Formats: sequence, C-alpha cells, structure tokens
Amino acid sequence: MNKPEITDKEVIFEDNHLIAINKRAGDIVQVDETGDLSLEDMVKIYLKKKYDKPNDAYVGVIHRLDRPVSGMILFAKTSKALERMNKFFQDRTVKKTYFAIVRQRPRNAEGKLINWLIRNRQTRVTKAFPREVKGGTYAELDYAVIGELNGFYLLRVEPLTGRTHQIRAQLAAMGCPIVGDNKYGYPRGSSLGSICLHSRSLAFMHPIKKERMTLEASLPKDGFWDKFEALVR
Repeated sequence: MNKPEITDKEVIFEDNHLIAINKRAGDIVQVDETGDLSLEDMVKIYLKKKYDKPNDAYVGVIHRLDRPVSGMILFAKTSKALERMNKFFQDRTVKKTYFAIVRQRPRNAEGKLINWLIRNRQTRVTKAFPREVKGGTYAELDYAVIGELNGFYLLRVEPLTGRTHQIRAQLAAMGCPIVGDNKYGYPRGSSLGSICLHSRSLAFMHPIKKERMTLEASLPKDGFWDKFEALVR
C-alpha cells in the first residue's frame, strides 16, 4: 500500500511556478470514484506543511499518468504557469520520454507507431486500429529497443500525441504488451498494482523564465526495475 503523503524524496524539482514529482505506481493523479487520496492533494498537503501556509496551496494538474504508471509528473503552483504549460502540451512542444519493459521483442529495433484509438467507456480499455476508423483518435509514438535482460526488453518510448492509455494500447497492438499490464494482454498482473511503464523525462520551456528544461525521474526501487539501471545509463 502506498504512503498517504509525499516527502522531499519524491520531489524532483520545485521553484515558485512548478513542482515535479516522481510518482509512485498506484498513486492516482486526481480524485476518482475510489475516493483514494490523490497525488494532487498530496502535493497540496506537502506544500502547505513545507511553507506553513494557513490556507491550501494552489496546485494545478498539467497532465496525467495512469494509476499503475510511475515516474515524472509536473504540477503548476500558479494559475499563470498552469495556463502556459497547458498550451505547451496542446501545441506538442513538450518532449515526453517513457521507459517500458516488454517480454516480446519488437520485430524492428526502432520505429514509429501510428494508430487510431477507440476507448470503450464501459471496460475502460482503449483499442488501437492500424488505419483510420470512424470515431477513432489519431495516435503516434516513436520507440527504440534499448537492451535485453533475462528475456525482457527495455524500450524507450516517445509519444507525439497524448491519448488515454496510448502507449499501453499501441505497444499491445504491436504484439508487445507491457509487463504486468493484464488489461492489455500481458498474461499476469502485478500484485503491486503496477505495470512496467515509467515516465522518464519531460523537456520543455519554463513557462515564466523562458529557459529550456529537462527533468528526469529515477527508476522505481522495487527489485525489478533496479535490474535495468545499467541499461538506461
């Protein structure tokens, strides 16, 4: 079970405008029907305590990660930073890099995946189609095999669009479901409620200072991801 709060250990970067967190797999970004404490609220609690604020701290959700995914997530500390970062994401000027572990080696060592996605609202599963379909949403990503370890393959994935479950659905459609992601065809789920998809880094222009930034999230220390540390260096 995840801790109900974050500490300095999870904070990757913070200034007056932004705060970046290394999200734990299993944390939800925003409140949902489970009623579990969200990462958004955890960051509010962290900032309120850190700065001894009498009122709640402002925290704006810029983007999201699925609950079983770990890694880099960025929040805004001001409404101006939120507005500008939202625009950067909409304009696709933010470079997002993920690491994924799969059991099935991709046919090509690197490539581009283009699909049209349809999400089933009842099952909450996204299906990827190889060509345009009615009601489908265009999705594009680049991937490369970084290396192999004990029959598992580490991929670097760079999504060029930001669709719900995009990486999970597109890799599964390629025949390479992510380890632990039984929702998308991997034979077994994880007892930890996690999948082997990690948001590694974000590269973007600072919304206020106008400086180019790259922020990176270290791999989870869970006894499995640790083994791949040498491959990512």
